[in-house]
Amino acid sequence: MNASAKELAASFDLEKLTAEFYENPYPTYRALRENEPVKRLRSGTVFLTRYDDLVTTYKNTKSFSSDKKREFAPKYGDTPLYEHHTTSLVFNDPPSHTRVRRLIMGALSPRAIAGMEGDLIKLVDGLLDAIAAKGACELIEDFAASIPIEVIGNLLDVPHDERGPLRDWSLAILGALEPVVSTEAAARGNKAVTDFLVYLETLVARRRQRPGNPERDVLTRLIQGEENGERLTEKELLHNCIFLLNAGHETTTNLIGNGLVALDQHPDQKQRLIDNPDMIKTAVEEMLRYESSNQLGNRMTTERVELGGVMLEAGTSVTLCIGAANRDPAQFPDPERLDIARAPNRHLAFATGAHQCAGMALARLEGAIAISRFLARFPNYAVSGKPVRGGRVRFRGFLSVPCTIG
Repeated sequence: MNASAKELAASFDLEKLTAEFYENPYPTYRALRENEPVKRLRSGTVFLTRYDDLVTTYKNTKSFSSDKKREFAPKYGDTPLYEHHTTSLVFNDPPSHTRVRRLIMGALSPRAIAGMEGDLIKLVDGLLDAIAAKGACELIEDFAASIPIEVIGNLLDVPHDERGPLRDWSLAILGALEPVVSTEAAARGNKAVTDFLVYLETLVARRRQRPGNPERDVLTRLIQGEENGERLTEKELLHNCIFLLNAGHETTTNLIGNGLVALDQHPDQKQRLIDNPDMIKTAVEEMLRYESSNQLGNRMTTERVELGGVMLEAGTSVTLCIGAANRDPAQFPDPERLDIARAPNRHLAFATGAHQCAGMALARLEGAIAISRFLARFPNYAVSGKPVRGGRVRFRGFLSVPCTIG
């Protein structure tokens, strides 16, 4: 086992992943964590798998930059994908990051999110009614993917009859963030950014003419800016609307899909949650840890810095493996086990530090309502065929999960 684990760690190449890895990356992550926790890849990128190393990197924003201009220029060239990913909130450092985050957080206050609960329950119950009428379900298309797209659509107040293309745009743009991007995937991503921007220009023009309630409508809030006169440029406004949809869409879809599949695979924990529905909050935290929706993050060193006993030169690309850190036994006892009552559970599914996910409270609410109400309505649900993974390393989820509802 030790010899094979060392070989697994030694041969790991983020740009040449196997089908077995996409199906289950955790044995590889464990081998890396135990043998080469600060792994230098062929590309020169350093790949981190220990919990403490990720926390250090997240919190040291001076030495580890989130700005992606240097990294993305050779990857995307002068394209819409480059403009988008170097303008959006998540791939910027202060002060730009701080300014945009403050505007978005104002519309995602605890009060605003609490106000969404009634509409969210109504949405979920409507989807459950449709599944009950059909007698079976495709867990992703019929349920998991339908929730966040409506929630973010409501946040930006996108008319219902204009939401059709949003999911495909999001999948195409996020797909281009994979470590290796094919020519076809890049073309799809660039077209999605272009088409999304054209649509948003129209939506923003309409909202300028007829503003919504800035306490509930994120787009109106971003347009109006802060009371002190601070506003986003037009480019920042448009690209951060795209970012909001993308950030809240695939990751939350994955949380719901991964969570319900994990419960099906762990019938003792499924029954435990059925018997104790008030455990849904700790259950959602464990699902976020056990199968993190977002598995990878990236930073660039701005100066010479030591990390995990290894000296990194300025300009080193660093990949943070959230999926590995969230199963680090130094932080989580018996980390390969799903335990819906796990506490404490300081997972890194939402990162930590200055870049901690701005929408994490909303994602938690969506996950809790979706999973608890699905389980209450269909306690005998079962995955009825082989789930199809999304074939991605950065965003871990399913494309389809056939399901009976009992």
